[in-house]
Amino acid sequence: MNAKSSMQTKLKHEQLGLSETEVVDMYKYMVLARKFDERCLLLQRAGKINFHVSGIGQECTQIAAAFALDRQRDYFLPYYRDYGFVLSVGMTLKELMLSAFAKAGDPNSGGRQMPGHFGCKRLRIVTGSSPVTTQVPHAVGVALSAKMQKKDIVSYVTFGEGSSNQGDFHEGLNFAGVQKLPVIFLCENNQYAISVPIKKQLGGKVCDRALGYGFPGVRVDGNDPLEVYRVVKEARERAVRGEGPTLIEAMMYRLSPHSTSDNDLAYRTKEEVDENWKKDGIPRMKAYLMECGLWSEEQEAALLEEIKQQLKIAIEEAEHDPFPNPEDTLLHVYANDGEGQ
Repeated sequence: MNAKSSMQTKLKHEQLGLSETEVVDMYKYMVLARKFDERCLLLQRAGKINFHVSGIGQECTQIAAAFALDRQRDYFLPYYRDYGFVLSVGMTLKELMLSAFAKAGDPNSGGRQMPGHFGCKRLRIVTGSSPVTTQVPHAVGVALSAKMQKKDIVSYVTFGEGSSNQGDFHEGLNFAGVQKLPVIFLCENNQYAISVPIKKQLGGKVCDRALGYGFPGVRVDGNDPLEVYRVVKEARERAVRGEGPTLIEAMMYRLSPHSTSDNDLAYRTKEEVDENWKKDGIPRMKAYLMECGLWSEEQEAALLEEIKQQLKIAIEEAEHDPFPNPEDTLLHVYANDGEGQ
């Protein structure tokens, strides 16, 4: 790499409007999300928690997108692998661990739903549900409300590529296109819908489906956080100008099994997984920061130790928090008898 091209590479985050602090913080969240995910896998294997659905390999897109949004005002409808995203917009390790341990203090559901069913009123994270893709029309509804109230905010919704074959996806995109709503649809295309590979799911690109609904579709390397940041930032700018939605297809690879209940080597090879580990965006981001002179191995070691201690505290506190009362199972299920009737 010559001096000129090296300088251009080093300045890429500045060209995108990211400060040195912001781009370093992006990387810190990537490492935090990865370490949280790895620890949850260990906790499940140790019998400490019952279930974990991993987002390993998808953190770069999640965190870059969060930084491109207005994290104080926009509304978020993440899907079940988006630990990196929800951490970036304000959820804490303890809150996520309370969910993993199904404790009463879990802000997502009070320990009622599986981990990954995010919902947090203070952070404008709209409650998710187990059936995939139901969050897409909900995001469109949030965007419709924003347009009707003339608010310069967007709703942001994520899903896997398998979800793009569901009716909710198409109905949501069609309504958003007709009404020119301020919503960003981001498909985290991780190549597998549980065990079904992309070649058996799709005859074309997910992003091309936007054309039929009258708005732009963009495909981006999901392992390149700065490029994801650029695309999401531009989509948000379009939305608040009143130009309508954008569909973004971020290409990545699910490096872990579908969940802790899955044997992924029943449908893919170890060699395939190992090959895709070479494309992991987190080491690439670290190398970029080091090239820019913004990061060092000493800072890396300090960050890893800090995260280790944060995880230790979060796990200990979550373990000692109380479980929900058995009778709480009936809360939020039926209307109150006789009230308001």
